[in-house]
Amino acid sequence: MAKLTQGDLAPEFRSTTQDGTAFTRQDLLGKRTVLYFYPKDNTSGCTLEAKSLRDGKAELAAMGFQIVGVSPDSERSHQNFCSKHELNFTLLADTDHSVCEAFGVWAEKSMYGRKYWGVVRTTFIIDAEGRIEKVFDKVETKNHYQQIINSYK
Repeated sequence: MAKLTQGDLAPEFRSTTQDGTAFTRQDLLGKRTVLYFYPKDNTSGCTLEAKSLRDGKAELAAMGFQIVGVSPDSERSHQNFCSKHELNFTLLADTDHSVCEAFGVWAEKSMYGRKYWGVVRTTFIIDAEGRIEKVFDKVETKNHYQQIINSYK
């Protein structure tokens, strides 16, 4: 799939939240969304990113944003991640990679010479009509919520 950019309509998708509730593109409509894709629960960079968004949730909410995270981890893994780090937003269990693929963030990666498929850390800001407002493909994990807020100043 081609890389999604500003102005594109967010693709259709279906997933489940950490609580097992169905979640689709329709759930994004009517409010602005920080939809962030990350590789794995409880890894250092992903934990820093999640904590940044957790800590900035009130400020982001004041700007009209809801926060939704997506990774290939299971609902159970997400429940543990939320509990351990007091995360106060929705995480989607994309165990079949279909949401990542729809958004063009499932790609071949390389680490220490080994090639594998995984999530390219990316955040999409989606407007209330379901259009992509901004794309962050260079995410500052430790200060991600501030990076988002600063992009609107």
